[in-house]
This record gives sequence, C-alpha cells and structure tokens, in this order.
Amino acid sequence: MTTKINLRESLNIPISETSTPEEKFQNQTLRPILKLQNELYLSLFTNFTIRQNADFNSLTEEKKNIFIEQSLQKDSVLKNTFIGMTIGMFNLEEMEIYNAETKIFNKRIVTMLIERLKTQIN
Repeated sequence: MTTKINLRESLNIPISETSTPEEKFQNQTLRPILKLQNELYLSLFTNFTIRQNADFNSLTEEKKNIFIEQSLQKDSVLKNTFIGMTIGMFNLEEMEIYNAETKIFNKRIVTMLIERLKTQIN
C-alpha cells in the first residue's frame, strides 16, 4: 500500500548534528511536501489572483513579489488553505510533531511558500 511518505520525493538535504528538531522536520517533511504539492499551490494562487480581479500579469516583478507576500500574510483564508494542503499530507507521527510547534511550522510553511511562488510565478 502506498503511504503519503512514499509519494514524496527524497530531497537528500544534509542534516547536521547542530540542526534543530524544527529544521529537521522542515527538511525531511515540509520541503518534500511542498515539492509534491507544487502544481496545486501554483494553481490555487493563480486562481486567487483571478478572483481578486488583480491584473497580476501586468505588475512589475517587484510588485508581484509584494502582492504574493501580502496575500499569504494578510489573507487568512488563502494562508489557511495553503497550510491545510500541506498538513493534509502529514502522517500521524508528523501531525504530532506539527501540533507541538504549530506557530513555528505555520510560519515556516508560509515563508517557504512565498519564496516558492515568487521564483515560479515571476
């Protein structure tokens, strides 16, 4: 039977002895999930820009980056949808780790998504 972990690509990110548990979770769990869900994130954000009636494509690269940042930081529905798409790919053990530091991991998820969207949408 295929598990959620089997769906993810192994990224082979080196983990040092000085890595914090949060960094390990980010590199072993969050990054592979973000890579797996990438097309869905892009589609969701593209549809969000259309719903906002934003003429996103006519914006300069700098203004696109600002729009991306502000959208994910200020629009709680969008932000929570992205976070939900991410945590929906956790297994039970990962969910327990996430629950212990929800605020920290949510911030990491949003920060990584912002950077991912900036590099791929521009």
